[in-house]
Amino acid sequence: MTLLDTPLRHLTLHTPDGPFSMIADETDVLASGWTAEINELLSLIHPQLRGGIAQTSQVPEDDRHPVLTQAQQAVEAYYSGDLTAVDRVPVRQRSGPFREHAWAALREVSPGQPVSYAEYAQRAGSPAAIRAAAGACAKNAAALFVPCHRIIRTDGGLGGFRYGVEIKQSLLQREAVPAPSPRADPRLASPAR
Repeated sequence: MTLLDTPLRHLTLHTPDGPFSMIADETDVLASGWTAEINELLSLIHPQLRGGIAQTSQVPEDDRHPVLTQAQQAVEAYYSGDLTAVDRVPVRQRSGPFREHAWAALREVSPGQPVSYAEYAQRAGSPAAIRAAAGACAKNAAALFVPCHRIIRTDGGLGGFRYGVEIKQSLLQREAVPAPSPRADPRLASPAR
């Protein structure tokens, strides 16, 4: 479906990791990421979804764009500790069958449980397609909502991230499940154990 006549709207939020911008049509987020450069995000949207639209318009303060309002609330909730809030935001991306399936598989990776590129390739249905899985991460236009930051190298290294490894590391630290402290249970700290 080509959306030649559907206006695209954008919104930029301030987050602890810097400006976070989103572009949406009437039903879905089409692109998002840690940048204030809207044209940079616009270029990530598949031409079939972007149509002939070369620019977006900012959502005015008094406008209640339903998708961007939902996305804004989800991002704010995420940064306030509700790490799954972003899972409910509708997203649409276009590519070939493998990449679209891989993006759907990304949305199944839970916060605090990063997986390697090899495991991600397996979850995407092609265990041998590690480079293609990495390519799906690289071409992901909807960062945070399609959490490519949760994919790491097999050796535990961060790997790449369009918005910088510092932001990727910040997101992974935010999502990390804290290990139980031995001091939390006095029985575990006992010398007899």
